Amino acid sequence: MRLGSLLLLLGAALSPLAAIAQSSTGNSVLVVLEPELKKEDYSILFKSLEARGYELTFRAPNEKSSPVFVYDIPQFSHVLMLAPTTKTFADDLSPQSLFYLLKEHPTTNLVVVLSPKNTPLSTFASEFSLSLPLPNTPLISHFPARKTPHTTVFVSPSTPSSSSTSPLLREGLSTIVFEGQAHMLGDNPMLVPILYAPPESFSSDTTDDRSGDALYDAADKGGEGLWAGSKMSLVTGFQVTTGARVTFVGGVKVLSDEFAKMEVAPGKVSGNAQLTEDITAWTFQESLVLRVDNATHYLASDTSRIQKDRYTTNDRLTFTMDLSQYDPARGSYVPKPDVEDMQLDFTMLDPHVRTALLPVAGQPGKYSVTFRAPDRHGVYKFIVNYKRKGFTSVQVSMLVPIVPPRHDGYPRFLSAAWPYYTGAISTSVAFILFCVVYLGGEAEEDRQRKLKGKSKVE
Repeated sequence: MRLGSLLLLLGAALSPLAAIAQSSTGNSVLVVLEPELKKEDYSILFKSLEARGYELTFRAPNEKSSPVFVYDIPQFSHVLMLAPTTKTFADDLSPQSLFYLLKEHPTTNLVVVLSPKNTPLSTFASEFSLSLPLPNTPLISHFPARKTPHTTVFVSPSTPSSSSTSPLLREGLSTIVFEGQAHMLGDNPMLVPILYAPPESFSSDTTDDRSGDALYDAADKGGEGLWAGSKMSLVTGFQVTTGARVTFVGGVKVLSDEFAKMEVAPGKVSGNAQLTEDITAWTFQESLVLRVDNATHYLASDTSRIQKDRYTTNDRLTFTMDLSQYDPARGSYVPKPDVEDMQLDFTMLDPHVRTALLPVAGQPGKYSVTFRAPDRHGVYKFIVNYKRKGFTSVQVSMLVPIVPPRHDGYPRFLSAAWPYYTGAISTSVAFILFCVVYLGGEAEEDRQRKLKGKSKVE
C-alpha cells in the first residue's frame, strides 16, 4: 500500500511535466472559432493540441476578449483562425493586424482556414503570393466514382504532393479527404507547398458537366482561365523572413472530426488526423526548426582558435559553425549533423570565395571549412544563407577586414622575381669580370713595356 501511494504521489508530481509544450516558441494558442462552427465537431484537433501541451483559449471573431495584443505585446504564441466565412473581425484580428503580427513578432505563428466565399482572409492570403479563383468555385472531382458529393475530393499521397515534395509530412500518410477551395502558388521562394490537388480535379461553380466545354476551351487556350490539375495547392505554408510561420488550409472540414473518421477504404480511415498534426506541428514550430548555436573564424595555423578582428591578404582562414535542430520529444535543441548542401560565401560586394561548408567528422552539428583569403584588401563578410523548403532559414553574417601586410610582413625573397635576380647577378658578375680583365690587361702591358725598355738599356 505504501509503495502504491508513493507511486501515485510520484505520478502526480511528474504529471505537470507531461504538459510541457513541444513548440520551440511557446504553448499558448488562441482559437478564433466563428459561431457557425461547433467546438465538438473539431474535438480531435483540439484534443491533439492539448495532449501535446498547448493551452487553448477560444473566442469569436468579433469579440474583444482575449486580445492578441496588449500594449503591442503578443499574448499568444500561436493563432488558429477557424473563421472561414466571417467577413467582420475585431481590430486585433484584421488582416492588417495579422500581417503586423507576423512581421514584427517572429515567435508568433498563424493557421488560416479559407473558404470558397470572398472574405477578408482571402485578401490576406493574396499578400503571401496565393491566387484564389472566383468566389463560390470550390474544388470538384468526378473521379473516382463514389457516393459522396463531388465537392468531397480524395487526395492520394501518391500524387505530386504530400511526402514526395513536402518534408514536413510524415511517411505513411493515408488518403486525405478535402472539401473547400484550391489556390495557385506564386513564385515566392518562401512558399512551402504541403498538399496539391489531384490531377483530375478542377474549380467550378457547378458539380455537373455543363461546364465541360468551357473547361476544354480554357485548357486549350491556357492562362488563368483554367483552375485545374495538380498545379493547384490545397494546403500551403509560408516561412516569413523573420522566422514566423503561417499556413493556409483550403477548407475547414479538412480539420473536422467528420473527415478524420471517414473511411477511404474498407477498414481504413483517412489521413486527415495525421495531416492536421503535421500541419500544426510545423506551423507552431515543433518540426524543422534550425538554430545556429555558434559561429567563429580564426587563422588556420592558430592552435588557440582565437577569433581576430582583422586578417592579412592571402592568410589561411578557417570558419566553423555549430548547427542544431529542435527536438520536440526532448523539448530542446540537438546537434544536426546531416546537412551536406550548405555553403559559405566570403564577399565584398560580390563573392570572392564560395565554398562548401561541410560537417566535421566525429563532431555532430559542427561545420567547418578552410580557405585562402583573397589577395585584395577590403572589408569582407562571412555569409551563410541556407534556405530549404520547410526548414527555418539559417542566416549568418560576420564582418571582417582584410588588410595588406605590414612593412615587415612582406617576404624577403620572391620566387616570381627570378628574372630580375638573374639579371642583376649576371650584370654584377659581368662587370667584375670586365674590371678584372681590363685592369689585369693594363698591368700586363705595363710589365711588358717595362721589360722591353730594360732590355734596350742593356
